[in-house]
Amino acid sequence: LRLLPQQRHLRAERAEAGALERKRNVLCCLIARILKVEKQLHIDNLVFRVMAACQKGELGPGLRFLSFCCRSVDVLACVLHLLNQGYLRHQEERPHVLEY
Repeated sequence: LRLLPQQRHLRAERAEAGALERKRNVLCCLIARILKVEKQLHIDNLVFRVMAACQKGELGPGLRFLSFCCRSVDVLACVLHLLNQGYLRHQEERPHVLEY
């Protein structure tokens, strides 16, 4: 009796984790690019713009070949990540408006 080597599973898991990390990096860059232009933006508008850019394939130079499903949950997770890292901020009196 032979078992399949675990290395195949590990390689698949690494590849999947790498794909998710690249997706998060692309979304974070897109969020930052949009907010740099707009200066301030309501979080709903930001999510809409990021999702629209993903659907149109407007991910930026060198990234046009990437195509992936972009959901609002993905964008919001990236927004929270950028808030925690200090790249984005919101005002106390207007927490729904984000600034870069």
